[in-house]
Amino acid sequence: MPQPTFVTPDLTTFCRLDELGLYAVGQHLSPGGAVLECRVLEPDRWCRKCGCEGAPRDTVPRRLAHEPFGHRPTTLLIRVRRYKCSGCGRVWRQDTSKAAPARAKISRGAVAWGLAGLVLDHLSVSRVAAGLGVSWSAANAAILAEGKRRLIDDPCRFDGVTTIGVDEHVWRHTRKGDKYVTVIIDLTPNRNKAGPARLLDMIEGRSKAVFKQWLAGRPKAWRDGIEVVAMDGFSGFKTAAAEELPDAVPVMDPFHVVRLAGDGLDRCRQRVQQATLGHRGRAGDPLYKARRTLHTGDSLLTDKQRARLETLFGSDEHVEVEATWGIYQCIVAAYREPDTNRGKTMMNAVIDSVTSGVPTALTEIRRLGRTLKQRAADILAFFDHPGTSNGPTEAINGRLEHLRGTALGFRNLSHYIARSLLQAGGFRRHLHPRS
Repeated sequence: MPQPTFVTPDLTTFCRLDELGLYAVGQHLSPGGAVLECRVLEPDRWCRKCGCEGAPRDTVPRRLAHEPFGHRPTTLLIRVRRYKCSGCGRVWRQDTSKAAPARAKISRGAVAWGLAGLVLDHLSVSRVAAGLGVSWSAANAAILAEGKRRLIDDPCRFDGVTTIGVDEHVWRHTRKGDKYVTVIIDLTPNRNKAGPARLLDMIEGRSKAVFKQWLAGRPKAWRDGIEVVAMDGFSGFKTAAAEELPDAVPVMDPFHVVRLAGDGLDRCRQRVQQATLGHRGRAGDPLYKARRTLHTGDSLLTDKQRARLETLFGSDEHVEVEATWGIYQCIVAAYREPDTNRGKTMMNAVIDSVTSGVPTALTEIRRLGRTLKQRAADILAFFDHPGTSNGPTEAINGRLEHLRGTALGFRNLSHYIARSLLQAGGFRRHLHPRS
């Protein structure tokens, strides 16, 4: 391995001031932070109005928050030279736009550091603001604007998308205002085993009109390239996809199908519990003690859990729970079958068994059967398009829950959408070459 070449230490290079068109001439360290005194590299002595050469007049200071070093807020004290034109008498300052936009208080390097902190390290804006030594509002406005410019507003962000997932998400837990948003996920990398899924967009509301309007706003060429849409059991998403993406295959993902069956199993257990004992589940009740074991896949049951279920189903009072549990296990087994053709056959058999000939007493199975019959084509389509589960969508929802916890909640939906896209939009590789 070749040895690195060392050169004389240079504060300008170390602090990357040369990228901002500056060079360091001094430093001042204090317990509260560090101040780097800088000069502008380019003289900028020619008048932009008449073209005459200007004479140096004086200097004015400009302070910019810079990326921290050694956990100390770092400030750039730029001595900006002013010139006076010898021809028209115009006075101007040296151009410092390479260091920061006009009237900005944070350098471009600091904004890039803060953006990397949000995207790569999942820091809160409060932590970034403390590192820069600026207010929360200043850091939030500068970083979100840079994130939108560099990442979110990139027109190539939607390129190559062939599989999308759609789901609802609760963005705040308050009584005031609409608390739901619709999230659209790019499942193409997950389906092609090329990487994790990513958040494409987030829109306010959770209705057919909301999703349909978002799809209609996308270019026709992009809509024509969508092959599969994974969704839950909400019919509004299915109708919107059918109207705007007529050639795409709707897939009801396994997560929500299994959850439908699991919810039916819970309702059956609770109904039988109330009918046999006259009260809700308590610690000593057999049905209540087995509530988690009932949701465990048959192939994953331990000997102790099997013995518990055998004892539970040995009572004639629990026969309805046993029947519902059997349907639940058949659905789980169909999805866990390695052979997709055999899994599809198993699922088709389950749908046929719960849509006809079910006793009236098994109300939960009859209700489940109506749903499965209505969405049978979407459920079976999963086996023809493996890798289109909404599981990654639920995983991203979990990451957004973590984001809300880190930020201690959000009140501004626009800020939440921008932060969510930076958090789960798959932008790591844009900021870090090894991600």
